[in-house]
Amino acid sequence: MSFENQLIDWRRELHQNPELSLQEVATTARIRDWLQSAAITLLPYDLKTGAVAEVGQGDKVVALRADIDALPIEEATGLAYRSGNPGVMHACGHDIHTSVILGAALLLKAREAELPGRVRILFQPAEENFGGAKTLIRAGALEGISAIFGMHNEPGMPVGSFATRGGAFYANVDRFAIKVQGKGAHAARPHEGQDAILLASQLVSALQSVASREVNTLDSVVLSVTRIQGGNTWNVLPENVELEGTLRTHRTEVQERVRTRVSEIAAGFARAFNASIEVTWYAGPTALVNDPEWAAFATRVADDAGYQTSTAALHMGGEDFAVYLQQIPGAFVSIGSESRFGLHHPGFNPDERLIAPAARYFAALAEKALQHL
Repeated sequence: MSFENQLIDWRRELHQNPELSLQEVATTARIRDWLQSAAITLLPYDLKTGAVAEVGQGDKVVALRADIDALPIEEATGLAYRSGNPGVMHACGHDIHTSVILGAALLLKAREAELPGRVRILFQPAEENFGGAKTLIRAGALEGISAIFGMHNEPGMPVGSFATRGGAFYANVDRFAIKVQGKGAHAARPHEGQDAILLASQLVSALQSVASREVNTLDSVVLSVTRIQGGNTWNVLPENVELEGTLRTHRTEVQERVRTRVSEIAAGFARAFNASIEVTWYAGPTALVNDPEWAAFATRVADDAGYQTSTAALHMGGEDFAVYLQQIPGAFVSIGSESRFGLHHPGFNPDERLIAPAARYFAALAEKALQHL
């Protein structure tokens, strides 16, 4: 079987058998079997899911990372190799990422004697719930590494295209939950209660002014209320309403200001309406900040590999590769996957032609990075 077909076969097997974050038991077993069949050394880290391998010898070490988990989405692609796990789908392309880095591992293994150091290969669980990177770090998987590289497929870019940028790339991710407590009443006698639905709806509108009127227009910020829930019948004003949403920024100063203003506005509304409003923040990954030198280096290697390269625009999505970059320098890159439907869509269908060239790229990037150190 050709190199390209082998990687596509692996990708399709992963796609048919997706598993959610921290449930990637069968996925991990497959990855370990494929690595062992190629005589690639598996490192004995204490991981329930996920795997770490290594190729080469010497003191210099760089790392490649792939994420392996799927999403709770019912697939609607109609593909012959569509998900066989109802309600779970590789709708973000982590099956693509895994097959790419598996291919890079095979290529590096074939050149193991010539490598001027070691390449550690991380198959990370639980990217979608933003916990997997910390799990690998706690296990010790970053020890001794001088630089780390990773990718995300980009459905809005054509196959054969490549983009990255130095500095901030992906956004800070915060989730917030707001509990509004008023006073219930009969819908025909609203004056006897404090209308939590009216308060919540006005609060949603007011929060939009934070991003549009209180943050410099040159700073990137998204503040979205994505869930509102209250009441259970048509003729009762409910006592409680819950809101939930997300904040995305690229600068800590902006993040902190917006969070402060959301809490201040909520407190002001609570006083005005004689109600109670509780705001809780849940921190996701911080902004992903590429090392400028390694981002430029990764782009030069991509040029040499024949990619059409460009400077990536700021991305408002979150990515827990950011956690690695807080520990060691490196670069995260986008590689075109040209899908009609975007990430996290039930019809997402990336073009598999990207896989083998990307595997060759990451093998070359790792080897040249070792030479550069």
